[in-house]
Amino acid sequence: MTTLQLRVLPEVAYDAANLRTDVAQRLEVSPQQIHAIRPVKRSIDARQRQVMVNLTLEVFIDEDPTSLSYERIHYGDVSRAPQAVVVGAGPGGLFAALRLVELGVRPIVLERGRDVNGRKKDIAAISRDHIVDSESNYSFGEGGAGAFSDGKLYTRSKKRGNVQRILSIFCQHGASTDILADAHPHIGTDRLPGIIERMREQIKSSGGEVHFQTRVDELLFSADGDRVVGVRTADGKEFHGPVILATGHSARDVYRYLHQAGVEIEQKSLAMGVRLEHPSHLIDQIQYHNRQGRGKYLPAAEYSFVQQVQNRGVYSFCMCPGGFVVPAATGPEQLVVNGMSPANRGSKWSNSGMVVETRPEDIDGELMPFLLEAMNDESFAAAHTDFNDKHNPLRMMYVQEALERAAWIQGGRSQVAPAQRMADFVNNRLSADLPKSSYNAGLVASPLHFWLPKFITTRLQEGFKAFGRRSRGFLTDEAILIATESRTSAPVRILRTPETLQHIRLEGLFPCGEGAGYAGGIVSAAMDGERCAEALSQTLGICAT
Repeated sequence: MTTLQLRVLPEVAYDAANLRTDVAQRLEVSPQQIHAIRPVKRSIDARQRQVMVNLTLEVFIDEDPTSLSYERIHYGDVSRAPQAVVVGAGPGGLFAALRLVELGVRPIVLERGRDVNGRKKDIAAISRDHIVDSESNYSFGEGGAGAFSDGKLYTRSKKRGNVQRILSIFCQHGASTDILADAHPHIGTDRLPGIIERMREQIKSSGGEVHFQTRVDELLFSADGDRVVGVRTADGKEFHGPVILATGHSARDVYRYLHQAGVEIEQKSLAMGVRLEHPSHLIDQIQYHNRQGRGKYLPAAEYSFVQQVQNRGVYSFCMCPGGFVVPAATGPEQLVVNGMSPANRGSKWSNSGMVVETRPEDIDGELMPFLLEAMNDESFAAAHTDFNDKHNPLRMMYVQEALERAAWIQGGRSQVAPAQRMADFVNNRLSADLPKSSYNAGLVASPLHFWLPKFITTRLQEGFKAFGRRSRGFLTDEAILIATESRTSAPVRILRTPETLQHIRLEGLFPCGEGAGYAGGIVSAAMDGERCAEALSQTLGICAT
């Protein structure tokens, strides 16, 4: 096996025959002598007008690959092992359960939503009938938010764990090995459900359990109240064992329960704003410096922007090239949008969240005029009577709810989303009409610059101007803003000790992943799930290896 580092044109990097010919010439062998070429790393360099691709390859000359490009994990039989409860079947919960099996602990996975195939019908109903099932939607159900919101696997959180291990586990359950090499790996919304199903079947075939439509409503405590010993579900069933709580960042009923039950949580910063959608061809032209766009070989172009505006970060989030904007509410009287891409990233549009960093201290500062207006709504005010308690850890969640309700009202009290052309927003103009969009629940022209909080709009406007100066053509009337992007992360953090990962007061409770405030995306949630599983196993006298 020979390792080779190359810098080549896209037509070489993304065409197997061309690549084989190029490698053969460099190594001075015939193409027939090359039995396999295995990509190890692959990244696009579009900083110059001529786009290049950097490759690291393993080349097998006159030999076949001796092993897989990743190490497979053996999952044994845990049917008679000590058991643990995993609440939530998103990436945090699924990877926690798989790691428990690997360590010799029997996981009991409880998921409030439906299995990944059943979710498809519920998700379709949101766009078609504007009906949101509060138990099964884009956020709740097997696979969590990631299953139907893109499947991007890029993370900067390498300090939290072994990223390559997480990617390898995805490959073991059916993902393309391309994700092991790509700088920004992506599975795709169309392929991820099948991978999730295989993970579930692995858990079950090893002796674990997976229960759907099983919402956890309560924790079970020891007699002295210092230890969590299990959970009680909405139908009254009890499941016993230490608990990994991986409910995701949208399980607001869980936050309310924890606060009511005296489980220590704290409010945290997050980011909120809008979803910005461009024609994908325009983004390709801008990013690849070519009027022809991506051409035959390059993938749909990505972008990443960040700018400091008035002491707060304004940045792009969850960029989906060649993707769709989707309705992502989890309950009534909410309008939330998110983005997703299929594996081929082949739609006519590209989108990303465009959000403003929001801190708890902003509630009683620049956000207060918007929130006072929200509290004039009797229905909203009745559900948030403790809003004025400055020590209430749920206040950032209330801000999210106020923003989502405002968008719902502006959209006509349905899943029709309020939208505005990008240039009109920057110039404080109402859009007379809207361009075509991937958002199939419907759009209505709305003055986002007027009714969104000034804290957000003024910073977005300045951020967009900066992004437009940086990438000519980005600030355009061809792009639209769709409200509202508010679920970038959890509004609270469930406090745990750094060493044991258990809750700071309660033994046997392991807050996990995005919903606990310790992750941001599929890979970081998966890594946190594994860490929680390892910490839990140690309390059972099982050492992680």
